[in-house]
Amino acid sequence: MNTTRNPVLRGSVLAALAWISAPALAVEAFTADYQATAMGMQGEGQVSITPQPNNRWQYHLSVKNNLVDLSQKTVFDEQKGWLRPLSGTDLSRLLVRKVAVNANFDWSSNQATWTGDVKPERAGPVELKTGDMDALLVNMAIVRDVAAGRPLTYRLLENGKAREMTYQIAGKENLTIGGKTRETTKVVRGDGKRETLVWVVPDMPVPARILQRQDGQDFIDLKLKAWR
Repeated sequence: MNTTRNPVLRGSVLAALAWISAPALAVEAFTADYQATAMGMQGEGQVSITPQPNNRWQYHLSVKNNLVDLSQKTVFDEQKGWLRPLSGTDLSRLLVRKVAVNANFDWSSNQATWTGDVKPERAGPVELKTGDMDALLVNMAIVRDVAAGRPLTYRLLENGKAREMTYQIAGKENLTIGGKTRETTKVVRGDGKRETLVWVVPDMPVPARILQRQDGQDFIDLKLKAWR
C-alpha cells in the first residue's frame, strides 16, 4: 500500500484500517458463464469455484473458440481472508501452439516452482511470502477488496517470478448481465504493453467482465451472461 505525507496521511490510515477491519467474504461454490472474445473471434468462457477435500477450493477459468483453447486451474485454501495458492495448471492452445505449465506453491519450504513448458530461468524457485497469489486468485481478491474498500495492491506469482501490481478504480459503469442492468465498479491496471480491466458487481464473487489488451489491441474479453 502506498504511503503519503500530510494532509492525505489520514486517508492512508483509514485505508489501512479498512484492510484490517473489513470482513472477508466467505468462499462459496459458484459457476459463471461468459461470452468470450479471444483474438477477435467469439466463443464461450466459464469460471467455476468448487470445493475440494481438506477445506480447499478450486478456481477454474476456461476460454474456447476456433483459435484459442485456454484452461487455468488453481487449488487454494483460505488463511484469515487470504486466498493462498497451493497448486496450479495452465493449459493453452493458440492456433497450433500448445503450452502446459504446472505451478507448485510449497508453503512448508516457502518456495514456488514451475514445471512443464517453461524455460529453465522461469522454473524457480521463487521465495513465497504471506499474501502471495496467482493471477486467478488476484481476480477473486479484486472483487472482495473493491467491496471492502481495500487497497488493490497484490504480489503476483507468475511465469517463474514475483511482481507487485496495483489496480486503480476508474469509476462506475453500467453493464447488462442476465438481461438486467447492473452498476459495476471498473478497475484498471496497465504496464505499457499489457492492460487489464476488471468490472466488479458487489454481490458476485467473480468479475462481471474481464478485458485483457496487448499492444493496444483486445486479446481476451469475457462478459458475464449467467451464473448459478
